[in-house]
This record gives sequence, structure tokens and C-alpha cells, in this order.
Amino acid sequence: MLPRCLSIAELGCASGPNAFIVVSEIINIVEKLCREMNHKSLEYNVLMNDLPGNDFNNIFKSIRSFKEKLSNEMESQIGPCYFYGVPASFYGRIFPNQTLHFVHSSSSLHWLSKVPEGVENNKGNIYMSNTSPLNVLKAYYEQFQKDFSLFLKCRAEELVEGGFMVLTLVGRRSEHRSSKECCYFWELMAKALNDMVLEGIIKEEEIDTFNIPYYNPSPSEVNLEVLNEGSFTINRLEVFEVNWNAYDNWNALEYESAKSESFNDSGYNVAQCMRAIAEPMLVNHFGKAIIEEVFSRYQAILNDCMSKEETKFINVTISLTRKSSLRCC
Repeated sequence: MLPRCLSIAELGCASGPNAFIVVSEIINIVEKLCREMNHKSLEYNVLMNDLPGNDFNNIFKSIRSFKEKLSNEMESQIGPCYFYGVPASFYGRIFPNQTLHFVHSSSSLHWLSKVPEGVENNKGNIYMSNTSPLNVLKAYYEQFQKDFSLFLKCRAEELVEGGFMVLTLVGRRSEHRSSKECCYFWELMAKALNDMVLEGIIKEEEIDTFNIPYYNPSPSEVNLEVLNEGSFTINRLEVFEVNWNAYDNWNALEYESAKSESFNDSGYNVAQCMRAIAEPMLVNHFGKAIIEEVFSRYQAILNDCMSKEETKFINVTISLTRKSSLRCC
């Protein structure tokens, strides 16, 4: 059975070209299936969600070129696509009951709804680390449990029975919450900030009161929350690696076409990526004056680190199906 209109929600869409990648893939697959089944093309209701401060205008300006590119790839007319911006936190209800068929989120759910409470003694750190007290590690995990469980509950109410959800989080393989594979890049940023404390550029108490609202779950932690919430069946749960420096994943042809002065500067590439993520938080806490200095030092630290060891992010991806409601006979 196919719906007349397929509703797709992209949660944490941001504002760049990546916002359309999964939507494009879904529409391609569904259109091919419709042709194989001699079924009329569906209509597509695409709901782009992010926090209210996101630049939705950039997404809306790209819709026309997205539709043209998709039509050219399909080499045939596709069903009508309707796009909507949904500015809201996904740690709460944002869509009507049972109106979604597919939910996707990538590189968003490791962000917590807030900094955990009770982490005031995380001195010299900006995230969990091997020097963080046990209560800090516990507080971060408990905040993740609350947030992820709420996310699952809300999406279960918004998805139709049998609807799908695919989520990718930056996580870790290890069961140790302060594992280097998930905390290292924040520890290196903390080193840059602490060096600036030693030189009197920023105050020690400013670092001691700054913590990142972020959590890298292990596969077992993700699995446990899904089972405890109870609304979804797990189809697949996989872990894969991504190089810190995205260019390291490129093939030789891509390398030649994109070669530039900064291409081989791994520290620069990773620092710029992290700057896009962390700068708003750093500005809000420390002010704008230190930003260039922070990321200059961070780049140097990254270059030194990446010249000596292999550095990778660990991604956890889970595919879920919304269970059918239990009915009494």
C-alpha cells in the first residue's frame, strides 16, 4: 500500500547542500519503485526542521535547483514536491499525530537539549574527559537518556504505524564514556583554551564554567534507550568510521579537482569544521575577541596531533520501524 502523499521529515537540516542529500535519495528510490509497480508518482511533503536560529532562507533559495537536478537525474517527471521549514527543537512535539512516513536525522542527536546539571566541578575541561569526576560522566549520560527517550516518544506519536526512522549520531565504540575516541577533539580545544589561561588571555573561571552540551553514545546505550522507550523495532544498528579530515575520504579524482593551498593542511580543515560547530557557543561565553586566537592555537595543536596518530570520528547509525499499536480482540 502506498500513500498518496509521502511525508518526509529531515531533523537538524542545517542550511547547506547536505540538507537535500537524503531527501533526494528517498525520492529517487520511491520513484523507481512506482515505475516498477506501474504506480502513479506520489506527492512529496518535505519538512525541514532545525532550531529557530537556522538560516532557512538559504534552504528555500536552493529548492528550485534541487528539483531541477532531481528531475535530470530521474530523466522523467517526478511527483510534486512541497517544502516547509519547521523551526523548533526536536526534543518536543513538532508535527501532528501520525502524519510522517519517514524521519531522518544525521549529526544532530548527539547535541543535548542543555548542558547537564551538576557539572560545576568539571574543572579545566569543556566536555567529558579522563580527568572528569565520575559525577560529571554520570550527569552527561543521564541527560542523554532523558533527551533521546523524549525524542523517540515524540517521533513515535508523529509517525504512522510502520513508518521508518534512520538516525546517525557521532558516538563511540567503547563503553567508557570518557574514551579518547569520542572526547579527544574537545580535549584538544580545551588545551588551547587552557594555554590561553596560563598566558592570562582568558580567566580560569571562564573555562571552569564552560561545558559543551554534547554526548557521544555507544551502540549499546542507543539500543537500550530504544528498547526502554518501546515504540520502535530496531532493523539495523551499525558503527562506522569517518576521518577527522574529510578530504582523507576522497578518491584521487576528487583530490585533483579540489586541490588548493589548504587541501593538505589537515589541522586547518578540521579546525574550520569545528569552528562552524563551536564558534557560536564560544562567542556567547567568552566573547568575540578571543576567537581568532583560539582557532589559530587549535589548528596548530591539531596539526601536531594528526601528524602523529590516526584520528577518526565514530558514527552510530540506527534504522527503526514504528510498531503497530496493540489492540484488544
